[in-house]
Amino acid sequence: MSDRNDWAAVLFDLDGTLADTIELILRCYRHTMEVHLGAPLPDERWLAGIGTPLRVQLRAFARDDAEAVAMERTYATFQETVYDRTVALYPGIRGMVDALRERGVPLAVVTSKHSRMAGRTLERCGLRDAFPVLVTADQVVRGKPDPEPVLLALERLGLSHQAGRTLFVGDSTFDLRAGRAAGTLTAAALWGPFPREVLEAEMPDYRLETPAALVGLRP
Repeated sequence: MSDRNDWAAVLFDLDGTLADTIELILRCYRHTMEVHLGAPLPDERWLAGIGTPLRVQLRAFARDDAEAVAMERTYATFQETVYDRTVALYPGIRGMVDALRERGVPLAVVTSKHSRMAGRTLERCGLRDAFPVLVTADQVVRGKPDPEPVLLALERLGLSHQAGRTLFVGDSTFDLRAGRAAGTLTAAALWGPFPREVLEAEMPDYRLETPAALVGLRP
């Protein structure tokens, strides 16, 4: 276990924080919009919702619930054809994760992906064994920005009483809001797709320019 002067745990978002999946996500979005709406829409509209569950994002574009379900099916089917060619770790993630593990800091992933694709992403990136706790969208009733998935990660780590010494690292406003609502400290991953000014407006406790910057942080 980590010592009392270190983090009780560090929790991470997945897409845009650990794994560079943004081009994958945008390709799936563009394809889905073309199939169902007949034309591509601005990427910015999709990027603004990254960090929330897929079905929630798609419902904002669908004309009714049935179309949202069909959109999700189209998105998932297309994703299978391009997935392994478009997923990779951000530079510096491996070293940062290894450094935290060497210190004995418990780690978890809290993502808006569903279990199968989240596990596949971690496997593809060679990180599955690094995260004994993985909380996904299909394991909770309310996804980020609600604190429920963050609180569930703390519970599974046996650290529900240590939220104040836990750090939640994410690239989206939804991550930062979920962490704050759960009582953790928050760190904005500035290498992700969200503009710096958008993340700074959420007043995170830490602003990380690179993954390596996390290694030297202490609560």
